[in-house]
Amino acid sequence: MGCASSVYAVGGRKKLTIPEVVVLVPSTRIPAQSDLQRRLRGLIPIDLAHRLSSLRNQIVLVAEDTGGSAIPELKRALEEYLSVLIGLTKKEYGLEGSVEFKWKSLEDGKQEACVANSWFEVLSVVHLMAVLTLSEADILMIPHDHSGSGIRTVSSDCKRVAVDLLLKASGYLEFCVRDVLIRIPPEIKKKLPNNLHDGVLEAISFQSLGQGTEIQLGLAVDCQKATLSVKRRLACEQLTYFSQAYHCLSGCDFNNGCGKKHMWFIKWKFLESKAAAYYYHGLILDKGNEPSCHVSAVCCFLAAEEILSESKKASLTFCLAAPVTRAPPLWGAMRHLHQKIPEVATRKSQMYGYLLEQEKALQTLPDLPEFQLSLRPDDYQLPEMDPAWDAEKWETEGQTLKEHLRDSEDETETE
Repeated sequence: MGCASSVYAVGGRKKLTIPEVVVLVPSTRIPAQSDLQRRLRGLIPIDLAHRLSSLRNQIVLVAEDTGGSAIPELKRALEEYLSVLIGLTKKEYGLEGSVEFKWKSLEDGKQEACVANSWFEVLSVVHLMAVLTLSEADILMIPHDHSGSGIRTVSSDCKRVAVDLLLKASGYLEFCVRDVLIRIPPEIKKKLPNNLHDGVLEAISFQSLGQGTEIQLGLAVDCQKATLSVKRRLACEQLTYFSQAYHCLSGCDFNNGCGKKHMWFIKWKFLESKAAAYYYHGLILDKGNEPSCHVSAVCCFLAAEEILSESKKASLTFCLAAPVTRAPPLWGAMRHLHQKIPEVATRKSQMYGYLLEQEKALQTLPDLPEFQLSLRPDDYQLPEMDPAWDAEKWETEGQTLKEHLRDSEDETETE
């Protein structure tokens, strides 16, 4: 899931480091080196074909040379490439299926797809932009010890920027599902890599919104002015986002470890948010004066404690699933709730033990309230098409389409 372990040498031996994961990032796919200029010869002007090929190859070089770490440079290159690429999708040019686009895994270099469809290329480019944006958010949320004190922290500013990045990534993914996948023929959709299927794209979009809400809940817990109602609402919204993500993934066919790991991540975060929601709901119910309010509150606290225990198991299973990762130190709301939930559940069940005995009929877990969701994906639109496509009359330097197709057939025979 884009979290391959890094390896470095120590004393002549290789030492394996297991990466931390805060924001789960899908596996990174990058364009494979190819000669688009030759494929487009005779179909579009030579300078336009050269530009398209050069921009794509630039993305390949930057990604391979930096291991995908040069995120700002890659995103700029992808945006520039998109503005030229869009021309191939326009029906008036008749070029939608004229070129095969190859993509490979950045981690192991294996080719994952080769599709003759320009909308597939748009889908892959926008998906890569989403992956890079999620990587940025993950980097911001990994705690660091800048002071040398041994205490690793993430600043509030970094958390707010991470929320903005998560909304942007969600917008990219929503655009992929809403505006790109629908333009790809069904027979091509069936051949797409798993991480480009609509269910997976939707799941990661909802997951991004859920993690944005998770960060907001952590900020609310650290803010003395934030009320219990605000914290409960955020926890319930977070639960809804991860419920939607889980629903989207449940319909996907996963035959690989990364897909199963993704499902365990969603389950882990779903359980954490559910525990938080019941805890804060219980605190609010406990403010009531009726015995039934206290009984319902205790039911919430005990449920939160049990669910929190399940979430710890889900976290461990996620970390051990291939590729192996580790969870960062407790952060946000969970840093507070891992201690408070067991404490409050024990104290309140002892305090109201006599009521639990007297009011056994009331010992039912109350429903959580539902709220209108606050976070929305950022609206994303493709960049303006490069002006080079607006030329009224193209000169294709003398090579006709028939000659181009003949050249392509000759190349196929010699391969």
